[in-house]
Amino acid sequence: MKILILNGPNLNRLGLRKPEIYGTRTMAQILLDIQRQWPDVHFVYKQSNHEGDLIDWIQEANQGSMYNGQCTQDQAVTGIVLNAGGYSHTSVALRDAVEECDVPVVEVHISDITQREPFRRVSLLTDVCAHSIIGKGTDGYSQAVKWLLTPIQ
Repeated sequence: MKILILNGPNLNRLGLRKPEIYGTRTMAQILLDIQRQWPDVHFVYKQSNHEGDLIDWIQEANQGSMYNGQCTQDQAVTGIVLNAGGYSHTSVALRDAVEECDVPVVEVHISDITQREPFRRVSLLTDVCAHSIIGKGTDGYSQAVKWLLTPIQ
Protein backbone atom coordinates (compact mmCIF):
# COMPACT_ATOMS: atom_id res chain seq x y z
CA MET A 1 0.00 0.00 0.00
CA LYS A 2 1.27 3.42 -0.97
CA ILE A 3 0.01 6.80 0.24
CA LEU A 4 1.11 10.05 -1.32
CA ILE A 5 1.37 13.07 0.98
CA LEU A 6 1.40 16.35 -0.95
CA ASN A 7 2.08 19.77 0.52
CA GLY A 8 1.65 23.05 -1.33
CA PRO A 9 3.25 26.46 -1.01
CA ASN A 10 5.01 27.56 2.16
CA LEU A 11 4.50 24.21 3.88
CA ASN A 12 8.23 23.59 3.55
CA ARG A 13 8.40 26.18 6.36
CA LEU A 14 6.39 24.14 8.88
CA GLY A 15 7.83 24.58 12.35
CA LEU A 16 9.21 28.01 11.46
CA ARG A 17 6.39 29.95 9.78
CA LYS A 18 3.75 31.40 12.10
CA PRO A 19 4.09 28.78 14.85
CA GLU A 20 1.14 30.36 16.67
CA ILE A 21 -1.05 29.20 13.75
CA TYR A 22 0.77 26.18 12.28
CA GLY A 23 2.61 24.83 15.32
CA THR A 24 6.26 24.04 15.90
CA ARG A 25 6.47 20.54 14.41
CA THR A 26 8.40 20.18 11.18
CA MET A 27 7.18 18.02 8.32
CA ALA A 28 10.09 15.66 8.98
CA GLN A 29 8.77 15.12 12.53
CA ILE A 30 5.21 14.64 11.28
CA LEU A 31 6.34 12.10 8.66
CA LEU A 32 8.42 10.18 11.19
CA ASP A 33 5.41 9.91 13.52
CA ILE A 34 3.20 8.71 10.66
CA GLN A 35 5.73 6.12 9.51
CA ARG A 36 6.09 4.82 13.08
CA GLN A 37 2.33 4.53 13.41
CA TRP A 38 1.94 2.61 10.12
CA PRO A 39 5.26 0.85 9.43
CA ASP A 40 3.77 -1.41 6.74
CA VAL A 41 2.58 1.48 4.58
CA HIS A 42 4.85 3.05 1.98
CA PHE A 43 4.59 6.84 2.23
CA VAL A 44 5.80 9.17 -0.50
CA TYR A 45 6.12 12.82 0.49
CA LYS A 46 6.34 15.70 -1.96
CA GLN A 47 6.17 19.46 -1.46
CA SER A 48 6.19 22.26 -3.98
CA ASN A 49 5.55 25.97 -4.06
CA HIS A 50 4.45 25.52 -7.69
CA GLU A 51 0.85 24.75 -8.60
CA GLY A 52 1.75 22.74 -11.71
CA ASP A 53 3.91 20.31 -9.72
CA LEU A 54 0.97 19.46 -7.46
CA ILE A 55 -1.30 18.95 -10.46
CA ASP A 56 1.30 16.73 -12.18
CA TRP A 57 1.70 14.55 -9.07
CA ILE A 58 -2.05 14.13 -8.67
CA GLN A 59 -2.39 13.19 -12.33
CA GLU A 60 0.47 10.69 -12.05
CA ALA A 61 -1.19 9.08 -9.03
CA ASN A 62 -4.49 8.97 -10.88
CA GLN A 63 -2.87 7.15 -13.79
CA GLY A 64 -1.33 4.65 -11.39
CA SER A 65 2.14 5.36 -12.79
CA MET A 66 0.99 3.80 -16.06
CA TYR A 67 3.03 5.94 -18.42
CA ASN A 68 4.60 2.79 -19.85
CA GLY A 69 1.35 0.81 -19.82
CA GLN A 70 2.47 -1.24 -16.81
CA CYS A 71 1.58 -0.74 -13.19
CA THR A 72 2.47 -3.07 -10.36
CA GLN A 73 0.57 -3.14 -7.06
CA ASP A 74 3.53 -1.43 -5.29
CA GLN A 75 3.54 1.44 -7.77
CA ALA A 76 -0.15 2.22 -7.46
CA VAL A 77 -1.08 5.00 -5.07
CA THR A 78 -4.03 4.01 -2.89
CA GLY A 79 -4.71 7.44 -1.42
CA ILE A 80 -3.53 11.04 -1.33
CA VAL A 81 -3.24 13.37 1.67
CA LEU A 82 -3.28 16.90 0.26
CA ASN A 83 -2.52 20.13 2.05
CA ALA A 84 -2.60 22.54 -0.86
CA GLY A 85 -1.94 25.57 1.32
CA GLY A 86 -3.02 28.82 -0.31
CA TYR A 87 -3.91 27.02 -3.54
CA SER A 88 -6.91 25.54 -1.72
CA HIS A 89 -8.55 28.95 -1.95
CA THR A 90 -7.45 30.01 -5.42
CA SER A 91 -6.70 27.14 -7.78
CA VAL A 92 -9.46 25.99 -10.09
CA ALA A 93 -6.83 23.97 -12.00
CA LEU A 94 -5.86 22.04 -8.85
CA ARG A 95 -9.55 21.49 -8.07
CA ASP A 96 -10.05 20.06 -11.56
CA ALA A 97 -7.13 17.64 -11.10
CA VAL A 98 -8.54 16.42 -7.77
CA GLU A 99 -12.04 16.09 -9.22
CA GLU A 100 -10.72 13.91 -12.05
CA CYS A 101 -8.64 11.74 -9.72
CA ASP A 102 -9.89 8.18 -9.13
CA VAL A 103 -7.64 7.86 -6.08
CA PRO A 104 -9.29 9.13 -2.85
CA VAL A 105 -7.93 12.52 -1.81
CA VAL A 106 -8.16 13.76 1.78
CA GLU A 107 -7.82 17.51 2.17
CA VAL A 108 -5.91 18.72 5.23
CA HIS A 109 -5.78 22.21 6.71
CA ILE A 110 -3.70 22.65 9.86
CA SER A 111 -5.63 25.74 10.96
CA ASP A 112 -9.38 26.15 11.05
CA ILE A 113 -9.88 28.03 7.80
CA THR A 114 -13.46 28.90 8.77
CA GLN A 115 -12.03 31.11 11.54
CA ARG A 116 -9.34 32.78 9.43
CA GLU A 117 -9.37 35.79 7.10
CA PRO A 118 -12.39 35.94 4.77
CA PHE A 119 -10.33 35.00 1.69
CA ARG A 120 -9.20 31.76 3.41
CA ARG A 121 -12.64 30.60 4.53
CA VAL A 122 -13.60 28.84 1.31
CA SER A 123 -11.69 25.89 -0.06
CA LEU A 124 -12.27 25.09 -3.73
CA LEU A 125 -11.17 21.51 -2.97
CA THR A 126 -13.59 20.46 -0.23
CA ASP A 127 -16.46 19.35 -2.46
CA VAL A 128 -14.21 17.28 -4.75
CA CYS A 129 -12.21 15.55 -2.00
CA ALA A 130 -13.27 12.25 -0.45
CA HIS A 131 -12.84 13.74 3.03
CA SER A 132 -11.57 16.93 4.69
CA ILE A 133 -9.78 17.43 7.99
CA ILE A 134 -9.72 21.06 9.03
CA GLY A 135 -8.32 22.74 12.12
CA LYS A 136 -6.79 19.69 13.82
CA GLY A 137 -3.25 21.04 13.76
CA THR A 138 -0.48 18.87 12.38
CA ASP A 139 -2.34 15.83 13.75
CA GLY A 140 -4.59 16.30 10.74
CA TYR A 141 -2.02 14.47 8.62
CA SER A 142 -2.22 11.28 10.69
CA GLN A 143 -6.01 11.61 10.88
CA ALA A 144 -6.09 11.76 7.08
CA VAL A 145 -3.93 8.64 6.80
CA LYS A 146 -6.14 6.84 9.31
CA TRP A 147 -9.23 7.79 7.29
CA LEU A 148 -7.62 6.41 4.10
CA LEU A 149 -6.67 3.16 5.85
CA THR A 150 -10.01 2.59 7.57
CA PRO A 151 -12.19 0.20 5.58
CA ILE A 152 -15.62 1.53 4.70
CA GLN A 153 -18.14 0.02 7.11
